[in-house]
Amino acid sequence: MVGIQGTTTVGRSGEAPLSAKRWQGLGRPPKLLRRDNQHQPVSVKQLAQSLAASAWGNVSWREGTKQRLCSRFAAQRVRVAHRDYWRSELRREEWLLIEWPRGESEPTKYWLSTLPADSKLVDLVKLAKHRWIVERDFEELKQELGLGHYEGRGWRGFHHHGTMCIAAYGFLVAERSRFSPSARAGQLDLRTQKIPPDFRPRGSSHSRRAA
Repeated sequence: MVGIQGTTTVGRSGEAPLSAKRWQGLGRPPKLLRRDNQHQPVSVKQLAQSLAASAWGNVSWREGTKQRLCSRFAAQRVRVAHRDYWRSELRREEWLLIEWPRGESEPTKYWLSTLPADSKLVDLVKLAKHRWIVERDFEELKQELGLGHYEGRGWRGFHHHGTMCIAAYGFLVAERSRFSPSARAGQLDLRTQKIPPDFRPRGSSHSRRAA
């Protein structure tokens, strides 16, 4: 899922540039796609403004600090048209996700996604809005585990440093999930998940010993 600007040009599903010219028998056979007045791309902003009211739907994706977050979205199958006249083959169709909150004079955000063609609108929205969670993860990695403290110059060293930070963060997330939400919020309820009766710590003997 990639965020794009409103000026990005796309072609609607089923509307493609013209194929290459027919070869006249002289020189190299033409291979490049063509555009004419009837086969022109449009900006994603123009496409959004041309959609019917039935193409839009309200979707909520997670609980916010005060209320559940919700907005109005539409999704269309398109082909990115940037400089496609220098190409010999059509680009693959992708999902164009558009957010246009009620009360706004124009759409506010656009995304392109390579999810399958049968994907639902709610799945596209949740993936697009997952960026907030990813940013929170990076913030904790930098502030709590020193991801941004690397001062080397080689890729291998940075790769090792990042791998260890991510492994440590995964361990902390797993440990944090053992406690109830009230405990994570700072309250005193520190209930943890029950340990299975057949659980054995790493390195311990597999056989039970009498006390």
